Amino acid sequence: MNWTNNFTKKLNLQYPIIQAPMFGVSTPEMAAAISNLGGLGSLAVGGLSPDATIQLIGKTKSLTNKPFAVNLFVHEVPSYNEDEVLPMKQFLISLAKKRGYVLSEDDLTNFQFYTYRDQIDILIKENIRIVSFTFGNLDKDSINQLKETGSTLIGTATCLEEAVILYDHGIDMITAQGIEAGGHRGSFIENKDLPQIGLIALVPQIVKEVPFPVIAAGGIYNAQTIRAAFDLGAVAVQIGSAFIASTESLAIPSYQQLLSNTTATDTTLTRAFSGRWARGITNEFMREVEKSGLKIPPYPIQNSLTTKFRKLAQQNNDKEYTNLWARQSAKTSEIKASKDIFLDLIKQVEESEKL
Repeated sequence: MNWTNNFTKKLNLQYPIIQAPMFGVSTPEMAAAISNLGGLGSLAVGGLSPDATIQLIGKTKSLTNKPFAVNLFVHEVPSYNEDEVLPMKQFLISLAKKRGYVLSEDDLTNFQFYTYRDQIDILIKENIRIVSFTFGNLDKDSINQLKETGSTLIGTATCLEEAVILYDHGIDMITAQGIEAGGHRGSFIENKDLPQIGLIALVPQIVKEVPFPVIAAGGIYNAQTIRAAFDLGAVAVQIGSAFIASTESLAIPSYQQLLSNTTATDTTLTRAFSGRWARGITNEFMREVEKSGLKIPPYPIQNSLTTKFRKLAQQNNDKEYTNLWARQSAKTSEIKASKDIFLDLIKQVEESEKL
């Protein structure tokens, strides 16, 4: 198969395959492994402090001299007061106690929120040439700064309207995220129902209406789905859940093992963990939050409220009380090195060409 196209040429890649940035799962080691093989590794730094961002970029650079993307969260932090989130705080403290974990009021108070604006100067200083982002659009000044330094900007859209907004603001490429995708939805148009468009419907819509390169994301895991994305007009594919079970992943063992037993109906959309819609394997935490009937604070407030609880669960390999982001039909995930997962995908596609 001839993998070369305008996407690979522009980004100096061998293969039009992107390892999805999965915050809390993907690592510098994972990103470097994919980049070293000629794909595009992605480093997730959304919401991190400047110091943490610098450290992760430095680690990735120490492992590869090939191109890799740095992924930002471009949300705004909504105003809130403690009285509004008190019911959720009390509920989480009680739920943690029931599970055998200790959460204190201090664990759920005085959060420090960082936004992408705290990271732009770092990306410029570190000469990051591929910047992807989700949850919205970069502001005009940030776009101009990154463009002036030669960065390629890749936004995320879950519907045609979002893709048009990104195109109109000069974004170079778009990741079309189908409803099948694991993890957070990239939807960002306010006062609009959550777009729930499947990838097979979404990609052709955007390709037809918006004249820039489209990357397909959501439910892609083998030769058949990769080839289908290209047939629909995508110039590249972004794959995430296949790498959750990799040896470089931060996913806890029970999470990785669970993937191999999931069915197409085991994942659902939830706001329970973060306040933003995200697709994950249904577990007890999701059921308890939704059963409580409490108003879930918006992202990133809820995300911060649940952080300590999720960390305690992860320390105890407790899959019932941490987020288990995964695409539909994640059962095909295998526990092995990212390198081997990537090479197996390449082999599958190339062998399918011979049939």
